Amino acid sequence: MLSTMQDVPLTVTRILVHGALVHGRSEITTWTGEGEPHRRSFAEAGSRAVQLANALRDDLGVRGDERVATLMWNNSEHVEAYFAIPSMGAVLHTLNLRLPAEQLVWIVNHAADKVVIANGSLLPLLAPLLPHLKTVEHVVVSGPGDRSLLAGAAAQVHEYEDLIAGKPTTFDWPEIDERQAAAMCYTSGTTGDPKGVVYSHRSIYLHSMQVNMAESMGVTDRDKALAVVPQFHVNAWGLPHAAFMTGVNMLMPDRFLQPGPLAEMIESERPTYAAAVPTIWQGLFAELTAKPRDITSLKQVTIGGAACPPALMQAFDRLGVRLCAAWGMTETSPLGTTSAPPAHVLGTDEEFAYRVTQGRFPAGVEARLTGPGGERLPWDGTSAGELEVRGPWIAGSYYNGPDGEPLRPADKFSEDGWLKTGDVGTISPDGYLVLTDRAKDVIKSGGEWISSVDLENALMGHPDVTEAAVVAVPDEKWGERPLATVVLKEGSTADFTSLRAFLADEGKVAKWQLPERWSIVAEVPKTSVGKFDKKVLRRRYAEGELDVEQI
Repeated sequence: MLSTMQDVPLTVTRILVHGALVHGRSEITTWTGEGEPHRRSFAEAGSRAVQLANALRDDLGVRGDERVATLMWNNSEHVEAYFAIPSMGAVLHTLNLRLPAEQLVWIVNHAADKVVIANGSLLPLLAPLLPHLKTVEHVVVSGPGDRSLLAGAAAQVHEYEDLIAGKPTTFDWPEIDERQAAAMCYTSGTTGDPKGVVYSHRSIYLHSMQVNMAESMGVTDRDKALAVVPQFHVNAWGLPHAAFMTGVNMLMPDRFLQPGPLAEMIESERPTYAAAVPTIWQGLFAELTAKPRDITSLKQVTIGGAACPPALMQAFDRLGVRLCAAWGMTETSPLGTTSAPPAHVLGTDEEFAYRVTQGRFPAGVEARLTGPGGERLPWDGTSAGELEVRGPWIAGSYYNGPDGEPLRPADKFSEDGWLKTGDVGTISPDGYLVLTDRAKDVIKSGGEWISSVDLENALMGHPDVTEAAVVAVPDEKWGERPLATVVLKEGSTADFTSLRAFLADEGKVAKWQLPERWSIVAEVPKTSVGKFDKKVLRRRYAEGELDVEQI
C-alpha cells in the first residue's frame, strides 16, 4: 500500500519563498564597523536573491548545475547568494578564505566553478589566484575594495549592485529533484587533498528543521542570532537556512571578528543567540575581563568545531550566558549532537555533567561505536571506540573521484556505508556522546590510551592558563607520551611543576597520564576554522622548534 500524501520536493527554493513571504519583516543586520549597521528585511533580501538569480542566468550564462563560488564574509549579500544559487538549480560553493592559496586553487579547479562572487575586501586574496583558476569566467564584486587588483584578469569583472539592478523580482524557479546538489563545501585537507562534500536540497531542508528543534538551537522570530561561525564553515552550521525557515533575525559580523568588535555588537544589537568555535569565546571572555560590556541579552551560545573546555562554560555561566556544546563536521551538515541535558537532571548536580558532553543524538542521526578490531561496542558510557554515523544529512561519499565517480575511501566509509568520523569516544545508555580524542591524536602510551582532550580541558581549568594543547611525542620506554603546550596569561608566574601538581590535585588526571614534557607557546596554532592544529605542534617538536622542558 502506498500513502495518499502529496509528493512535494524538499528544496532550498521553498525555504527562500517561505522566509521572504511569511517572515518578511525579520531582518539581516550586517555590522559595518562604524556608524549604523546595515539592515535588510527578509522580504528585501528575498527580492534581491531573485534578481541575483536572473542576473546569473541571463547575464553570466549560469545553466543547470554549474557551480557558483562565494569568497565572502558573513553579510546580507552572502545570504542572498545562499538562496539564489541553489534555488535556480545551480550549486553554491562556499570558499574557505583562510585556506592556503594552493588549496584554494585546487578546490576551485576541482569543483569547476564558473563564477566567483567576492567581497571587495578579499580581492587581495582572490586576485593572485585568478590566473590559475581554469574554469572561472566571471568575478562579481560586492562592497568596498580595490578593483584595480583585477586589472588584466581573463575573467569578466562585474559589480554586484550593478548586476542585479533593474532585474525582475520574479523567477520561474525550476522544479528541482530534492536529491540534486544544492551546495558544496570542501574539508580543510589536513591529510591529502581537500575532499568535496555535496549537500542535497533534501539534506539541507531536513537539517534546517533539526536546527530549529527545541533540543537543538531552538530559535524563533523572537530571537536575533549572531552568526560568528563563517558561512564558508559548513553553511554557517545551517543558520541562514534555518533562519529563513522560522524567521530568526540574523546579526552578521562581516569581517569584524575580533573580540573587541564582537563585544561591541553584542552590547549594541542585543542578540539572544550566537554560534562559534571555542577560540572565539575564549578571546571574547578575555576582552570582557579587560573591558566589561553588557552581554546579558545572550541566552544561549552553541559551541562547536572543537571540545568546549568546562572552565570556559563555567566562566560564561558567571556572566549569565549559557554555553551549549555540540558536535559535527563538514560531512554531517554539520549537526550531529547538541548537549541539552535531559529533563530529569535539570536543577540538580548532574546537570553540568551532561552539559560538558558533546550532546545527544537527534532522531535523524544514527550512531555506533567500533572497536579497533571492527567489533561493535555497547552504549554503556565506558566502552570507547571510533564513532560512526549515518542519516539523511550525513555524507555517503565525497565528490568527483579520479574517474568522476563518488569517492568512498575505506578509512572514511565503512563497507555498509556508515561515515567513519575519526573521533574516539563513548556513548551513554541515553545517547549522550563524550569524545575522548581524535583517532589520530589519541596518545598510545605503554599499551594504554591517554586522552589529549581530557588533559587540555584540565589544564585550561587552571586560572593562569589561556590555552593548552596536548600532542603525542615519541618516547623510548612507553612508545608515546604527552607533550603539553600552554599559553599563560600575561604576568603569570606559574611554572611547569605547579601546573603538573594542579593536574594531579584531587585526581583530575591519573598519575601515569601526567605529562613529563612541557613547553610555553605564544599561541596554539589553529586550522582555518579555528581548531587546534596539532600537526603543526608535532612538526615543530620534531624539528626542535619548541623550547621543551622535561620534569
